[in-house]
Amino acid sequence: MDVSFLGGPRPQRGVGVVAPFDFALDRELWRWVPDDISLHLTRTPYVPVEVSLDLARLVSEHETLHDAVRTLNAIAPEVVAYACTSGSFVGGIAGERAMCEAMTRAGAVPSLTTSGALLEALAELGVRRVALVTPYTVSVTRSLEEYVAQAGVLVTGCAYMGLTRHIWKVPYRDVADMARQAVRGDAEALFISCTNLPTYDVIPQLEAELRIPVLSANQVTMWAALRRLGTRAMGPYQALVDPAARSGPVLPGIPDVSGIPDVPGVPDVPGLPDEGQQQEGWT
Repeated sequence: MDVSFLGGPRPQRGVGVVAPFDFALDRELWRWVPDDISLHLTRTPYVPVEVSLDLARLVSEHETLHDAVRTLNAIAPEVVAYACTSGSFVGGIAGERAMCEAMTRAGAVPSLTTSGALLEALAELGVRRVALVTPYTVSVTRSLEEYVAQAGVLVTGCAYMGLTRHIWKVPYRDVADMARQAVRGDAEALFISCTNLPTYDVIPQLEAELRIPVLSANQVTMWAALRRLGTRAMGPYQALVDPAARSGPVLPGIPDVSGIPDVPGVPDVPGLPDEGQQQEGWT
């Protein structure tokens, strides 16, 4: 059968993604990407460290970034994104900028990080007061608060889970519960941190309930990367990616995540943990 009329595969534009070795949400990133864009992921080398400030520093070393970006050069992406929130805020704003410069030198293409994309998204929405949700321990969460404050954005409330592993297994229900704890009356937006925390389906639900834009780590990363290519991220009723969702009535059909079952083997996340209960450092 002659299939020449099909004309071959549709031309693709590439986004290179550098992720930590334990990143488990490749599929979530793809959900924000239009059909004519391909994601090309590579991971940093494994290190035997739980989620902590130590790990954030290790997976964001310039030599590590350089080697990761070089692995992407052969497929010539048009932009490279470092998909890790803690790894890109642990050095503050100056450290985040230095990371982008290091990646750009290695790949000769525009580069961005999740934390840099967060500040870009807050500026896009005109947000000066933000609430935070993190799966991190207290020390990692405080580092995020300091990073946001350096940008002149006030943190109005914060809730954290105190986790050091298996963050990708946290169910939507627990993410939504933490969001409700974090948001105070004067918050202009909510940011849910960590690229390993599932958020895609919970964003519309929380925006409808809280009546403020809800941003997440993977969302801002893909939004900023696709913006560099002159195209838009995909997403149902998400204020950042759909300007029509920034005002007006709530659209019908917003999913309710309260009934989504937990992931087997993962306990319910309790309320805000005490600092003394945090486990950090080497496994």
